[in-house]
Amino acid sequence: MMAGGDQASATPAQRGKDATARSQAVPVGILLVEDDDADVLLTREYLADSGLTYQFQHAGTLTQAAALTIVPDCVLLDLNLPDGHGLSALAQVLRVWPDTAVVVLTGLNDTAMGSAAVAAGAQDYLVKGNVDGVMLGRTIQYAVQRRHAHITERQLAESRLQTRENIRLQRGLLPKPLTTGADLTVTSRYVPGQQRSLLGGDFYDVVQDPDGAIHAVIGDVCGNGPDEAAIGVGLRVGWRTLTLAGVGKAERMRLLEQMLVAERPHDAMFATACTVRISSDRSEAIVVSAGHPPPLVITRKGAVPAPIRSHLGLGMFPGRGRWQESVAALPADAGLLLYTDGVYEGFTENGSRLGEQRFVELASQLATTTDPSAYLTDLLAEVQRGDDGRHSDDTALLYLTW
Repeated sequence: MMAGGDQASATPAQRGKDATARSQAVPVGILLVEDDDADVLLTREYLADSGLTYQFQHAGTLTQAAALTIVPDCVLLDLNLPDGHGLSALAQVLRVWPDTAVVVLTGLNDTAMGSAAVAAGAQDYLVKGNVDGVMLGRTIQYAVQRRHAHITERQLAESRLQTRENIRLQRGLLPKPLTTGADLTVTSRYVPGQQRSLLGGDFYDVVQDPDGAIHAVIGDVCGNGPDEAAIGVGLRVGWRTLTLAGVGKAERMRLLEQMLVAERPHDAMFATACTVRISSDRSEAIVVSAGHPPPLVITRKGAVPAPIRSHLGLGMFPGRGRWQESVAALPADAGLLLYTDGVYEGFTENGSRLGEQRFVELASQLATTTDPSAYLTDLLAEVQRGDDGRHSDDTALLYLTW
């Protein structure tokens, strides 16, 4: 038989100086699972004498308890119920409320059973005949506090583990450039779209040939989060391997698409990518784009999008991509800026989207900044000036200068 929730008050002898503090305390949600009406009445009397501020509910069986919509702070559990006995009854309660403190309150005075119950997940083991109100109140308080401390410790451990995993993925997303030329400077920025996240779906990489030619890639896996980050890492590593093996640029795109289709968690996932080969004399760049924005040729006169012949993104329509090379001439003092679309999909101060054209204008206005790191810092600051945290897409910038 179930009793409705009520707010019990302390006995007159206990009101006194603690009345104000108790009235301001958050009530402890207590669920008693007990089939003996006499023991229910006795437990309620103990609680009335406990000094606790609480909300009380009662269930006569485990089935009735599991049907409740509440999540109690503490369950007082008898181990001899019509539908549950001993440690199996305790296991059923812990399955229903894994984060709730459970105190066994039973007539069985068995030290071995008490030890087993605590080992199985109970916070304490009380024998009905050896309990009074003060003891019961203190036991409930300590049980709830210990359970909260355990949950906090577990969440902290999970958070630390997740952070370590994120950092490992971030290392994969943000690699060390494999370059040999002392004249080459590789500068990058990576801003995950999700707050407090260390990773996202954007990726990039840079390697250099023995003859001095520079190969670079930047890409954007649709979405952000662990799945997209994992695919991004795979595409980056695959690109580096294919590039070092001397595979042609268009063929690389085809093989990267095969990898994406094989590894993606669902058919709707796709990626854009742009690969660049800068000749050893730095006079030209050969660009291949799979649905990706064109790189910007940066000189002190401004920023100009490189001419590209873009085609389908990777995985959009597998097997139908027709990726072709485009050639961009590079002035003697030029640099090349590769980026993902997250850099221009944010908002301006008037609430409109920044847009690709406005981004190119900002890149041009700042082109007189000769230090590559300062240039990217200033450019990101201008891009984010009016966004006010509304932007949720990942952003990557890769700036090559020599």
